[in-house]
Amino acid sequence: MTDAPLVQLKNIGKEFANGVVALEELNLTIHAGEFLSLLGPSGCGKSTALRLIADLSTPTQGQIEWHQGHDARQTLGFVFQDSTLMPWTSVYNNVWLPLRLAGVSRSQADYRIHEVLDLVGLRAFESAYPGELSGGMKMRASIARALIQRPQLLLMDEPFAALDEITRLKLNNDLLQLKAELAMTIVFVTHSVYESVYLSNRIAVFTSRPGRIVRLIDIDAPYPRDLSFRHSELYAKSCQDASEALQSAMSEQDHL
Repeated sequence: MTDAPLVQLKNIGKEFANGVVALEELNLTIHAGEFLSLLGPSGCGKSTALRLIADLSTPTQGQIEWHQGHDARQTLGFVFQDSTLMPWTSVYNNVWLPLRLAGVSRSQADYRIHEVLDLVGLRAFESAYPGELSGGMKMRASIARALIQRPQLLLMDEPFAALDEITRLKLNNDLLQLKAELAMTIVFVTHSVYESVYLSNRIAVFTSRPGRIVRLIDIDAPYPRDLSFRHSELYAKSCQDASEALQSAMSEQDHL
C-alpha cells in the first residue's frame, strides 16, 4: 500500500429512477495497493458505490476522480456475488471471454489463460463446464476471468457470501495470496465484520440507506495473515471496533 490516491469519490450521491436514494454525500479515497473493505448492512449502497467506480452506473451528484491515468479504469476487474459464468461453455472459454471481446485470439490468449488458471488452482478443470463445478470453484473461475486483463484495481461485490464457511475461509486466504503476487488494489464489499477485518488494510463503515461513510478503520496487522491472526487479541479488538462502528452508524441513521 502507498499513500498515492488511485481514485477519489467526492460528495457522491445516487438516486435511482424510482426515487430511491442509495448514496448521499459519499466521500472516499482509495489508495494504490490497499485492500479496502466496504462494510455495511444489506441495502446500504455498498454495491452501488462499487458499480459507480466501475463506470457501470453514473452518480446523480458529485464526481469520481482518477489520479493515475485511465489505465486502472479501462482494465479494472469486477467479481460479482454470482459467478456469472456462461453455462454452455468451458472454464477456459469463460476466462478467455474478456480478451476475446478485446480481439485477442485463442492462441494469443492461451498463455495468459493458463497463467490465471494456475493462480486460482483451476488448471486441471479448464475443460469443465460451470455446472460441473462446486460453488467455490465457480467463484475461482470468476476471479480468474477478472484477472485475465491484469487489472490494477479489482472490485469484488460480496463474492463469497453464498459459500459455506470452510470454503469462504479458504478463499479469503487465497485472495490475500493473489493480491500479494499481483500487487493489486482491491475494493471488497461485505457485510461480514470478521471477513473485513481479516482481509483489509482499511474498512469503510457505511450507514444504512442512503449510504455514506461515517468511519474509516485501519487494521494495523502485517501480511501475510493466517489462522494465528484470527486467534490474536488484535483481531478480536478490531472485530469489536468494527462491530461497534457498524452498530453506531446504523443507530445514527435511524435517528436522522
